[in-house]
Amino acid sequence: MQKESLKPGISEKIINSGKLGYIEGILSIIINTLLFGIKIWAGSKVHSISMVADAWHTLSDTLTSIVVILGFWISAQPKDDEHPFGHGRAEVIAAIVIGTLLAVVGFNFILESIKNLKGRISANFSTFSIIIFGISALLKEALASFSIWAGKKIDSKSLKADGWHHRSDAFASIIIVVAAIVGKWLWWIDGVLGIIVSLLILYTAFDVAKEASNSLLGEKPDKELVEKLNSLIHNTSPDISDIHHIHVHKYGDHLEITLHIRMEGTNDVNYAHEIATSIEKSIRDELKAEATIHIEPEK
Repeated sequence: MQKESLKPGISEKIINSGKLGYIEGILSIIINTLLFGIKIWAGSKVHSISMVADAWHTLSDTLTSIVVILGFWISAQPKDDEHPFGHGRAEVIAAIVIGTLLAVVGFNFILESIKNLKGRISANFSTFSIIIFGISALLKEALASFSIWAGKKIDSKSLKADGWHHRSDAFASIIIVVAAIVGKWLWWIDGVLGIIVSLLILYTAFDVAKEASNSLLGEKPDKELVEKLNSLIHNTSPDISDIHHIHVHKYGDHLEITLHIRMEGTNDVNYAHEIATSIEKSIRDELKAEATIHIEPEK
């Protein structure tokens, strides 16, 4: 995109968006790594499957945040001869890999939880472990709120997804606290909650893989974008009678849009070309996307 096509402040906005993404990612990695170490130590000490499973769930948040940072970094790399649309989909591929690894972790912990239930093995919770997971729930909810806020501010799906990943970990920690409190009366509570936390991990894995796969397979353009395109095109030229066959191809932050428009068939080629060029420029300026316009005569 040429500088003259940018509105004032756009370059600054892109830079600030990148900084906000890096801040969220680095903050998340530091907090989650520390929480993972404390949780897995506390869980191993009292032989709690649910605590250890929740610790790995926390570590999965660290991996997701690494993907967020990589996504912002890779997206900033310029396009080259082999990747004319940039490198935005590298984050999508990494997300699928992480989703697969999360599924393996979740499945293994379900097996361990079932094994504990069959052997009637209970965990001995301590006041210290209750405090750890209570603090963890508060920290992860605060981190989730920040991530979702940042994602909405800069319109980043990866940051929003990272926020909901944090929130699922906060919910898991609350479950652990409940198990610690009632565990002395219910020996099976640790195994059952271990399964619940494992299912949370599996759900997160499925959600990450599903969203990434949908992006690679190609999705129907969202209603808001279609409405913006219709408004933008009709404002550019009142001679256009119909807009259809809208396709949107996403490469990270880079969008390629193809669409068909109908015009009066008596218009000459030069005029039709000017209209198509004007629309492509408007889409580039307003939506930061590259467009290809196909013109059809009115029936």
